[in-house]
Amino acid sequence: MKLDDHGVLAEVTALFHAYERALMSNDVDALLAFFWDDPRLTRYGIADRQLGIEQMREFRRATPAPTFSRELRQLRINAFGRDMAVAQVEFLRSDTPLRGFQSQTWVRLPQGWRIVAAHVSMIPFEG
Repeated sequence: MKLDDHGVLAEVTALFHAYERALMSNDVDALLAFFWDDPRLTRYGIADRQLGIEQMREFRRATPAPTFSRELRQLRINAFGRDMAVAQVEFLRSDTPLRGFQSQTWVRLPQGWRIVAAHVSMIPFEG
């Protein structure tokens, strides 16, 4: 297995940034298209949880557009072969002193790259 294939890193990095743009503009259709359309999808949020694409659809459609900005820090993307990558990033939001942490597991499926698992948390953090 080849680690950190440059082509895979470029693809997933571009997708990660497209996801961030969709998140901050609350483009619900675009956001949903990034996720695996499957009941096995898992997303743990700051104060929420989605198990399966149906819960993700409900959550995204009910979530208002953000009223804050985000500054991304320490973006790390690693590829594990040609069909799996993990993106991890820290972020600062303009509306809280807490530090945010976001992880996404991306898998290349027949329909393209999709997030199959994600986790977002925010904690007091210095460093």
